[in-house]
Parts: sequence; C-alpha cells; structure tokens
Amino acid sequence: MSASNTAELSATLEHAAELLRDKRIALLTGAGISTDSGIPAYRGEGVTPRSDPMTIQTYLGDEVARRRYWVGGHLGWKAFARAAPNPGHTALAELESAGTVSGVITQNVDGLHLRAGSSHVIEVHGTMRRVLCLHCGQVFDRRDIAVQIEEQNPWISVPENVALAPDGDVLPESTEGFLIPTCTVCGGMLKPDVVFFGEYVPQDRFRAAESLLRSSSALIVAGSSLVVNSGVRLVERARRRSIPLIIVNREPTRADAWADLTIAAGTSDVLPALQELLS
Repeated sequence: MSASNTAELSATLEHAAELLRDKRIALLTGAGISTDSGIPAYRGEGVTPRSDPMTIQTYLGDEVARRRYWVGGHLGWKAFARAAPNPGHTALAELESAGTVSGVITQNVDGLHLRAGSSHVIEVHGTMRRVLCLHCGQVFDRRDIAVQIEEQNPWISVPENVALAPDGDVLPESTEGFLIPTCTVCGGMLKPDVVFFGEYVPQDRFRAAESLLRSSSALIVAGSSLVVNSGVRLVERARRRSIPLIIVNREPTRADAWADLTIAAGTSDVLPALQELLS
C-alpha cells in the first residue's frame, strides 16, 4: 500500500501505529532520512547516479585519485559537518528515550542520529567523524586531520556553498599541489572510517546490528531503497521471524513485497507522526 494523499496517509499511519503498538522497534535508516538536512541521497527520483564512486581498490592503488578524494572530501566535509538533524532524526531519538525504539541501524555516515540524541546507533557503513591509519591502526578525529590539511595546504579554500554529495564529497576544481594527509604516528596512509565500494561491512558491526534486531519485535526501514546487500540481509532476518515490517521511502524498494506496510512519503513527515501516535 502506498500513501498518495493526505487522507490516505493518515489512514496508513493509523494502521502502522496498530502494527507497532506495544512493540520494541528497531530502525534501519538510509540516505533518505537525511535529505531534509541538506545531504542528498544516492538514488531516487531526480538523482543522477555517480559514474565514478571511489572504490577501495582505486583508493589504495592510485595516488592521483586519492589526492582528488582528499581535496573534495575536505571541501565537502566542512558543509557536511554543518548539517543539522531534522524532525525524522529527532522523532527517533525521542522514541528511544521513551523506550519504544530499541535502537537505530544506519547506513549513513553523517552522524546525525547521534547528534539528534539517539544513544543506541550502529553505523554499519562507518562514520565521517573518524580517520584511520591503514598501517598502524591509529584512529584520528576528522577535525584534527582537517587542521593538518589546512596547515599543509594553506591555499585551500572552503566555499560557503558547495555541491555536496551523499558521502560529504565535492568535485574540486583542481588538486594540483595538494599534499595528502598522513598518519602523524607512523607516516602511513590514512583513510576515512567509512566502507568504500568494494569493501565489506566489518563483521563485528554487522553482528551488532543483528543483535539489535533480535532484541526487537518490529522493524521500520526509513529512507533506504535497500539496494545495498547489508540492508537486505537485515530485512530478511526480520522476515524470517515474522515480525512487523514497515518501509517508509518515497521510492519503491527491493523489499516492498515482504513488508506488512509501505509508506511512500518523506521520513520527516512520517516519523514524527508515528511518534505522536505511539506516545
């Protein structure tokens, strides 16, 4: 079922609340929950798919591509970090505080769930807040790496308005002369703590997501098209347990046929409305 007008949406939300009432709800969120915070989605209506997403193989083996990644990543990260949680994020944090939501499994790397106040958040694809040394394993705060970048590249400018991509990247005009940041402990290669294309979600992270789902009695998918296999695997686990599954996404998803209810509307509208109905 898809909500196409206000009256239908209201009836659909009432049905969703009936399915969810007295349940411990796990959330699986994707890029669609952050679009109202100014962070674009990877997919969906009006989105041009990226033709050259950074793969782990390219990052490790191509210094020119790695330099371009860091220039664009630095310029975009400044704007990415300024994004604020929206009503969808806030509603989930308040539902967790009330004991209704057991936790959030997110495919996003923006940290907005934590900034909204959610405490049980599993970031399956990592986070832009941290940078790792691939040689010695040292972990750095992204802000410290930003300081290193600007000290070594004083010419770099940070535009107030940049064309932001879903991973906090922009297309820089030039990378000439840019010095790539390195580990201050061993001089090794750095990499943001995010899962690149071609990488697997770390097993401990996925097991934590499975554990959260096992402790829950309902699942809401919010703002994810479920193209990425890690999300589909979690939905499959919910389906096998026959717990209520509700999908909130403007576009169709790979798991719509499994859902007890689909709501074709924005998460910033639906999640606060569900919070009100369940409180």
